[in-house]
Amino acid sequence: MKLAWAYSHNNGDAEWAECDLRDWLTDVFEAPTIRLRPGVTHDVREHVRTEFEKEGWAINVKIDPDYDLTVFALRDDLAVHLQTGNMSRAPYDLLKLQYLYTAKRIEAAALALPTKAGAQALGSNIAHADRVSSELKLFSRIITVPIFLVAFE
Repeated sequence: MKLAWAYSHNNGDAEWAECDLRDWLTDVFEAPTIRLRPGVTHDVREHVRTEFEKEGWAINVKIDPDYDLTVFALRDDLAVHLQTGNMSRAPYDLLKLQYLYTAKRIEAAALALPTKAGAQALGSNIAHADRVSSELKLFSRIITVPIFLVAFE
């Protein structure tokens, strides 16, 4: 697995750089021992979870105590979501990040997904950064949270 590219929505990359976490975040997706293929999503998620836990991030955090909705990781005023599943989950992830931002629990977020080619290597109808980055542009007045989109393959 390697970082392919990144996209900044509403200056999301600047927010991560200001916290001195931009390079650390992109480095998490440099894992040459993990090759994207069917059945490897558990390994991807485990690798990313381990890297975040080592840096003190809370994992699988509820966005509201009354609902069973979570984000992948949360620390201070930053949230991260990792999506390696069905394409229909990606807009839902954006909605959860927007909720945290509107509720003033975060100042910025990151969303990590495979590229289109990476998603095809994982399986069929897998969420991918190519589509999400395009849709973020379309919904820029609705999804206002600063997001640093990380694409890996």
